[in-house]
Amino acid sequence: MANLLINRTLKSIGNSKLITALSSRSRHFSSIAAVEQPQSDGPSSSFSFSSDGQENKNNRNNQDDSIHIKPSSSSSKHETASSSVTMPMSFMTGSIVGKRFYNQVTTRKADDGNGWTVMLDYRTLKTPSKRPLKLPTLALAKAIAAEWEYQQTDGIRPFTMPLMRLACTALERVPLTRPKVIDYLMQKFNQDLVFCRAPDDNDLTSVVHERQVEKIDPLLDWVKSEFGFKPVVYSSFFGGKQEDGLTKAIETVLKQTDDCELAAIDAIASSAHSLIIAIGIHRGKLQTEEAIELIRLEEDLQVDRWGLVEGGHDVDLADLKVQIASAAVFLGLSRRI
Repeated sequence: MANLLINRTLKSIGNSKLITALSSRSRHFSSIAAVEQPQSDGPSSSFSFSSDGQENKNNRNNQDDSIHIKPSSSSSKHETASSSVTMPMSFMTGSIVGKRFYNQVTTRKADDGNGWTVMLDYRTLKTPSKRPLKLPTLALAKAIAAEWEYQQTDGIRPFTMPLMRLACTALERVPLTRPKVIDYLMQKFNQDLVFCRAPDDNDLTSVVHERQVEKIDPLLDWVKSEFGFKPVVYSSFFGGKQEDGLTKAIETVLKQTDDCELAAIDAIASSAHSLIIAIGIHRGKLQTEEAIELIRLEEDLQVDRWGLVEGGHDVDLADLKVQIASAAVFLGLSRRI
């Protein structure tokens, strides 16, 4: 499902050069959950693939048949050889990180019966820190398996696996950095995109103001009905200050989320510059298309007036669709019914 969404988005551009550019560009602020790295006394985070067939044959019976991080060739020479295939720390790069080393992708119940795992041939897929990639639902496991199945024989493209990246963020980063993630989101709350209102006292911004009233005010009304406080709108680049009651209510929502939900909310908020839009998607108020329309409201008006810059506006739109859609899909598939 996730790959279908992404493929349709990229194909809609109609220019193969833009797909390459998309992998190296990002219009959104960095997600603190994805950026935060746990401290380690181990080797440097420099990684490479190791999938030599003969080595696999000789060592298959003597080591762990799994996909996990291992140091690059610059690390200690005394480390034992391994037939397991290394994975890069980042799952959203524009590079091909190695040839496809597996034939079949399947899913199965976790060994302890709690959750689901993905199998690449006989190997159990693991996170970058060698923990089992134990997913909460079969639907999410199958979606991530589809991302791996989609990979071409000439190489693995991590930037086409957003669900894998979000899963690793939820399983590894969020449990270690949950207070920091919530604190960072709340620090940016008063500068939320939907609170910013264009002035209506001049011709240049009055059209934007009218569109914001038409499209964003219904979302603000929903916030009032959902949390009991009407958000304050402002025209300052430095933001304003929301009522303490609303701020505490939003923070409570974040604290009540599970790790997958918080990872998805953080990813959406980073791409949208809006925690309110992220919570709107989380609570079912907004669909992906509606959220993208709100995020790009002002930019789309500028495009309508001045024209589209090829290689700029279109790439930004495609990237935004991938980021929002993949996080929304991850959010839905991770929920236990």
